[in-house]
Parts: sequence; C-alpha cells; structure tokens
Amino acid sequence: MKNISKDDFVSGFVPHHNHGSVDYTSMSDGHVHQCLDITSPPIQSEEGGHYHFTEGYVLFEDGHNHYYKAYSGPAIPVGNGMHVHYYDFYTTEENHHRHHVKGVDQPAPGTE
Repeated sequence: MKNISKDDFVSGFVPHHNHGSVDYTSMSDGHVHQCLDITSPPIQSEEGGHYHFTEGYVLFEDGHNHYYKAYSGPAIPVGNGMHVHYYDFYTTEENHHRHHVKGVDQPAPGTE
C-alpha cells in the first residue's frame, strides 16, 4: 500500500481516509461553543460516491455542552487531488436551547 501525504495529488477514491474540522456553533442563549471534530472513515453511497459519519460533544461553555450526530454531504473536489465535505446539523438541546453547526471540513486526499 502506498503512503499518501497531504501534499500528494490523488485521482479517484482513497479508502480509509477521514476529515477533521474546527468550527464554532451558531450563537444561542448568548454564547457559542467550539466544535472540534474528526469524521469516521468513508461510507460508500449507492450513487458511487461517499460521505462520512460524525458524533461527539462541542466544547464546554456557559456551564454545559451539547452532543451531536451527523452525516456529511457527498465529496466535493477542490483541486490538487483533494476533496472536502459540507456539513449542516444541530446539536442536542441543553438548558432550553440548541446550536446550529455548518461548514466545510478540512481537505483530504482523493478527487471522489
């Protein structure tokens, strides 16, 4: 198996990769939480592409945290043999509010 670095151009699908992301939730109840995330390995879709599952907790803030479970959108090629995924989800409700999280994860090798 060939070792693939973050600087390698890779055409096609790369098995066993994952993505990281660093984002903030929407403001709700006067505060935000930071969301640090690493996805699951890729899950093949019926259409021939892939997506990722993720779950975890946002960072503790304002005396509480929130849990989330989500699936990414399909792969989006961004050039140089890399791709990203869009995500858009809500956290669980705690202290009578929840937060919205959306954005794009960090690039990973592969164009699909």
